[in-house]
Amino acid sequence: MNEQEKQEEQEDLKEPEDIKEPEDIKEPEARVTQASPKEAEGMKELVDYIAKAIVNAPDDVVVTEETDEQGTVLKLQVNDDDKGRVIGKQGRVAQAMRTLLRVIAAKAGTRATLEII
Repeated sequence: MNEQEKQEEQEDLKEPEDIKEPEDIKEPEARVTQASPKEAEGMKELVDYIAKAIVNAPDDVVVTEETDEQGTVLKLQVNDDDKGRVIGKQGRVAQAMRTLLRVIAAKAGTRATLEII
């Protein structure tokens, strides 16, 4: 590489002087709204339906709902013998239920999480 090529390469690596970083551009704030009672009830019914279809003791399935600043938290409580069925191999069943909840929550403009207790 001769001197002229080296000099051209160094000039290419320099940042252009006419491009300036914007200082007052703000990131859009994530807006998390709370789910309406109808939407929250729909999410709760979905988890309840799926869990009761999977477990051996459907009468022991209890889904409770809590709402906080992060969104809606659905807590799924099942019989100890059925926890493995609800979680699934490598957590696939639980992950699938969480994915469905996220889709419903995204349509509603909120967030939803599922806790299996």
